[in-house]
Amino acid sequence: MAYDANFTLFQPVLNEITESLAGYNAQFGVANANTREAAVAIILRQQPDAPDSTDILFIKRAEKVGDPWSGHMAFPGGHREREDDGLRGAAMRETAEEIGLDLSDSKYLGALDHEQAQPRGRVLNMLIAPHVFQITGDPIFSPNHEVAEVVWAPLNVLAANTLHSTETMPMAGRPTVFNGYRLERGHFVWGLTYRILKSFFATVDPSWQPPNEVD
Repeated sequence: MAYDANFTLFQPVLNEITESLAGYNAQFGVANANTREAAVAIILRQQPDAPDSTDILFIKRAEKVGDPWSGHMAFPGGHREREDDGLRGAAMRETAEEIGLDLSDSKYLGALDHEQAQPRGRVLNMLIAPHVFQITGDPIFSPNHEVAEVVWAPLNVLAANTLHSTETMPMAGRPTVFNGYRLERGHFVWGLTYRILKSFFATVDPSWQPPNEVD
């Protein structure tokens, strides 16, 4: 996957993403009887006013006491329910519930490696399965009470690492520096979503290099 001097991501790259994910053998975590399973949807689209560019969708979670991901930037998703048709089905159901977007007519691109939940450094017995979808058009969203905002961001700029930033937040009572991407309106993508995003870039383009992170 190649970038020019202006970090323009050309439309054929979206086709390369499709091809890369179709041939990728995602590494799935081993779950036991006590493992909680969740899934998220990574949603891509062509920019309506710039068809040679690609957007990726994030949500900002609503503030909720006791929720380890309260107020975070995230991908739509949540816990797997018994009635779900696997983890891909869980990602689709949660997306419909959270932002009113029906992914049944979307193009499914594939799965990424499972991630383990580590909110603020606490490792949980919980696996997260990212699934990638492509949609068309400019849908109107209907966020539920769990979602404060829906945000599109330019995939090419994120992949170029020009939005890499840091933010200091308390963890275990001490100020801790976290790496992430700062979006146009100040939203900070960090933690689990940042890890999934880096995994996505590395999966679709093995030559991709992560940003220079602050320890």
